[in-house]
Amino acid sequence: MSKQATVLKVHPADNVLVALTNLEKGTVVAFEGQEYTIRENTKAKHKFATVDLAAGDPITMYGVLVGKAQVAIPKGGLISTATVKHAANDFTVGERHTDWVMPDVSAFTGRTFKGYHRADGSVGTANYWVVIPMVFCENRNLDVLQQALVTDLGYGRNRSYQLQSQQLIELYKTGKSVEEILSTDLHANYGEHANKRLFPNIDGIKFLTHDGGCGGTRQDAQALCGLLAGYITHPNVAGATVLSLGCQNAQVSILEEEIRRRTSEFSKPLYILEQQKVGTESDFLSLAIKQTFAGLILANQQERQPSPLSKLCIGLECGGSDGFSGISANPAIGYTSDLLVALGGSVILSEFPELCGVEQNLSDRCMDVPTAERFSTLMRTYNARAQAVGSGFDMNPSPGNIRDGLITDAIKSAGAAKKGGTSPVTAVLDYPEKVTRPGLNLLCTPGNDVESTTAEVAAGANIVLFTTGLGTPTGNPVAPVVKIASNSALFERMRDIIDINTGTIIEGKETIRQAGERILDYVIGVASGETEIAAVRHVQDDFIPWKRGVSL
Repeated sequence: MSKQATVLKVHPADNVLVALTNLEKGTVVAFEGQEYTIRENTKAKHKFATVDLAAGDPITMYGVLVGKAQVAIPKGGLISTATVKHAANDFTVGERHTDWVMPDVSAFTGRTFKGYHRADGSVGTANYWVVIPMVFCENRNLDVLQQALVTDLGYGRNRSYQLQSQQLIELYKTGKSVEEILSTDLHANYGEHANKRLFPNIDGIKFLTHDGGCGGTRQDAQALCGLLAGYITHPNVAGATVLSLGCQNAQVSILEEEIRRRTSEFSKPLYILEQQKVGTESDFLSLAIKQTFAGLILANQQERQPSPLSKLCIGLECGGSDGFSGISANPAIGYTSDLLVALGGSVILSEFPELCGVEQNLSDRCMDVPTAERFSTLMRTYNARAQAVGSGFDMNPSPGNIRDGLITDAIKSAGAAKKGGTSPVTAVLDYPEKVTRPGLNLLCTPGNDVESTTAEVAAGANIVLFTTGLGTPTGNPVAPVVKIASNSALFERMRDIIDINTGTIIEGKETIRQAGERILDYVIGVASGETEIAAVRHVQDDFIPWKRGVSL
C-alpha cells in the first residue's frame, strides 16, 4: 500500500526520519523525492533509517552522532533499543564560535512586566515568605508552623478536597452503599474555597522541608547552605524564617556566609531561631510564629512596579520528554531564550547528563576559553563519577522516554539542548552558584526534573519554562513553573496541569518562531502576576536539594 505520510528530517545530515503519525508496516512514505517502505509498525515520535545501515554504522540526528547500529538495519527499518546503542562524539576546547543571528525583538522592545524590586537590583515575579529548616530534625516544627499560619492567613488552596471528604462522610452516615458512594461525582475547585488573604501583597508562605543538613559529608552541608541562601536571596522571596536545631553540620554561620557571597546588600527581614538556645518547643514555636507574622507585615508593604524584561531570569527545564520534545517545545523555548537574551535578560540551561553528545557545540559557543574549559571539566567529571558506579550518561533515558522515541541519551540530549537556543554561553556555573551575568548560563545539575528545577531557582530563575511530552505536575515553592506540552494530545488530556501547547508546531499550524514569541508574551503575563499557572494553582511546591552524588 502507498501513502503520503507526515515525516520530518530534523537536520540535513541526518540518516533517520521522524514519524509524525503512526506508520503501519508496508506503508510507502514519500519525502523530498525519495520513497521509503516502512519495515515495521512505527509509532509517531519514533524514527526509521533513510539508508541501509550495517552493524557499527553511525546514527545521526540533529546533525550529531546519537548512536550506532548494533545489527543491520534496512532502509525504512525502525530505530529501536534492540537495534541501536548510545554513542556520542568526543569534544575538545577548540575555536570560539560566538557569532549568532539575534532574533527580531521589535515586538517586545520597551515592554515591561510588573514585579517586586529588591535592594540588590533584582526584580521578583512573585512575593513569597519562606520558612526554612537548617536540618531535617526541624521538619516537624515546620509542619506545626504551616498548620498555624497558612489557612488562617488566607493561603489554603486545596480546601475543596477536604470538602469532598466531608461529603463522602455524610453519604456514609446516611447509609449509602459502596456503589452509590463510588458513583458520586466529586470535583476539585482550587480557587473557590481559598480564603481571603490578610496580606494581599504576599503570594504565600512556603515551607522548604528537606532531608539534609546533618549526617552527610561537610560538602553536602556547604552545598545545602548555598542552595538555601539562593532561596533566601531570591528576587521572588520577601523574607525568611530559619529554624536551626543547633548541633547539625549545616551551621547558621555557613548559611550567613553563603548569603553574603550572593549579595552584599541583603536587607530583607530574616529571622533565625536556634531551638537548643531558645529552650522549650512551645517557646521556640511561639517565637517563630510571632517573628514570622511581624516579617509578613513588613513584606506586605512592597508592591509591584514596572520593570524592563532584562530583569527576567528564566530557567529552561524538561521532564517526561518524548520524541516530539526536541522538534516542538524545546526549540520553541529556545527561541524564547534567544529573544530574552537579545533583550538583555538571563536564561539558565542545566541538566548536564542531558547535554551528552552536544558538548562540542556548547563548548564552541562559550565566550572565552576559561569558560569552555570549565564546562568541559564539569561534564567529564560528572560522567566519570557516574561511570564509576556503573551508571554512565547512556543510562539517562527513562522507560517513558524510550517508549516515546528517545532511545539513547544522545538523542534525548540533542533535543534537550534545543532549549538553550543559539546565543553565546556567557557563563558556566557549578551547583549551587548564582547567575551574575545576562545571557545564556550553563548550570551543572542532574537530569532529575525536581533536583534541577530546585537548583535553577536557587541560581536566580524567577520563572521556569518546563517542557514535557508525557506530562508532569512539577512546580516550585517560589518560582512559577510554566508547563509546555510538546504535543496536542497531551495538552488536551492533561489540561489541568499543562499551561501551553506547542503541538501546533507538529501539526504545521505554527512556526517555532511564532510559538517562541507566544511563550514570551505568556511569560510577561505570569511575571506580572496577571496569569496564574497550573503549578501555582495546584500548590505544586516541589523542592529537592541535590547532594552532589550521581543522579541522572
